[in-house]
Amino acid sequence: MPYNLLKGKKGIIFGALDEKSIAWKTALRCHEEGAQLLLTNAPVAMRMGEINKLAEAVNAPVIPCDVSSNEDVANLITKAKEHFSGGVDFILHSIGMSINVRKGLTYTENNYEFTHKGFDISALSLHRVLASAMKQDAINEWGSVVALSYIAAQRVFPDYNDMADNKAILESIARNFGYQYGVKKHVRVNTISQSPTRTTAGSGVKGFDGFINYAEKMSPLGNASAEDCANYIVTMFSDMTRMVTMQNLFHDGGFSFTGVTQAVIDQMETPSAQ
Repeated sequence: MPYNLLKGKKGIIFGALDEKSIAWKTALRCHEEGAQLLLTNAPVAMRMGEINKLAEAVNAPVIPCDVSSNEDVANLITKAKEHFSGGVDFILHSIGMSINVRKGLTYTENNYEFTHKGFDISALSLHRVLASAMKQDAINEWGSVVALSYIAAQRVFPDYNDMADNKAILESIARNFGYQYGVKKHVRVNTISQSPTRTTAGSGVKGFDGFINYAEKMSPLGNASAEDCANYIVTMFSDMTRMVTMQNLFHDGGFSFTGVTQAVIDQMETPSAQ
């Protein structure tokens, strides 16, 4: 049910790949809430995904952008200002990639060239986007930026590999730019740590099915769905949360603050211990 929370607002959505992705579902919800959108993804991801289908559904242009390129990011921001005849009110950064994970390398045996590439795309890209937006004065007063993170930035999940490092740096960039952009133009910058979610990217992590089941048992409310996350992001883009900034917000059904649940205890107990 739409509430017109984003009526009159304009925004950029990074990272919509297919119907499973959080960015895709967020774009649909933002459109339902009255926002005008511009969609972007890497050229290779655009060839692999179905972003044109989403663009038609939300009546948005699509501009390719390699977020590891300063020129591409600057061009995207310029094109966004031209399209909207001014600045934007929100940006979703839903970008993450690890070649080490794709290649099945363990954390202690990471290929550093792969690591650098993943860091550039997964974390430093947020700095590029915000720096370019600030230089071009592309985010309106009281705008909102959200980047998607994961609790592996604070805790060890062995198979999440170097993405854990990337998310930790992503959150640090959000805090630091949250200060800088807040002082300059009241723009707020936050990260959201979502439950493990069955997206195309998330499903590539080793042991994902086992972990998502474990997280479900460890979360008092259960795992938050991609649809739930999209709803939360909409509230963060709305004027209802205009004093929230520099935060990492856990959206995980309570997983992040639960030591153990009875469901997990019951599963771990052996017949000899009963």
